[in-house]
Amino acid sequence: MANFAIMRSGLTLAAIAAVCTTLVAFTYQLTDERIEANEQAWLEQSLQPALSGLFFDSGVSESVVTIPAPHELPGSEDAIIYRVYSGETPVAALFVVSARDGYAGAIKMLVGVDINGAVTGVHVLAHRETPGLGDRIESTKSDWVRQFNGRSLQDPEGDGWKIRRDGGEFDQLTGASGTPRAAVKAIRETLQYFDANAVAIFSAAADQEDEVSE
Repeated sequence: MANFAIMRSGLTLAAIAAVCTTLVAFTYQLTDERIEANEQAWLEQSLQPALSGLFFDSGVSESVVTIPAPHELPGSEDAIIYRVYSGETPVAALFVVSARDGYAGAIKMLVGVDINGAVTGVHVLAHRETPGLGDRIESTKSDWVRQFNGRSLQDPEGDGWKIRRDGGEFDQLTGASGTPRAAVKAIRETLQYFDANAVAIFSAAADQEDEVSE
């Protein structure tokens, strides 16, 4: 009798476990697509601030290229490039890069560049800069990043791509020069990379790692 009771208890536990596993799998199938859709919507929304004034009909995150480190873009990690199209015509590229020499560490940024090499927008994704000073690089804290919209390697030329304290044309932040200095440098380096690699960027296969740097 004791053995029968033990066997019956074991079978009951096994049945409960099987039911629970089935329920978990069923729930996962129901929610997985919804979670993926929400994540995709969040990604699309986070990319939009760097595409000011552009017309495009592709999903911003549909065509992606990863540039393995080391590369000529700002940052020591693999760089991600989102390619934006109107029909089959390239419109812009969005670069996820890092200014390595921020005051308190790397500044992760999204830099949009249109097909003609002009900045479409800059959006700061992550940083550890000083609250009340360096954190004003965020678009929610000030308009500082908007001064780059429409700028290119020809506007300004050469040393103009520096903060005013260093003889350039870009405003710094009061009490914080290291942060804007790093950001300006990273944006310029991104424009230089696009200028040298635009054809390769848009011809590289999507959704796989490609080395497009010269």
